[in-house]
Amino acid sequence: MLVASVLVELELPGGGTLKDKRRVIKGLTSRIRQRFEVACSEVDRMDDHRRATLGIALVSNDRRHIESVLSRIESWLSGAPDTVLLDFTAAIT
Repeated sequence: MLVASVLVELELPGGGTLKDKRRVIKGLTSRIRQRFEVACSEVDRMDDHRRATLGIALVSNDRRHIESVLSRIESWLSGAPDTVLLDFTAAIT
């Protein structure tokens, strides 16, 4: 069994209020969960209205599958509306 864990750093250039940020992040994490069948949640910077840190986890017995899913998530996040992808750090153990 292999476990992938990812930390994603996002910038929210629209930078309104924390309520605006939560709306954007809630929609983003929901779409990531549904589209890629992974666990996803905001894990840090919850009180910073211009930045967000997401945690993503995936379990599989096939390393190529994990790498493929992570690549697709990173690509999708690069084009996600209302956000700028700053960092995508993945570890597979």
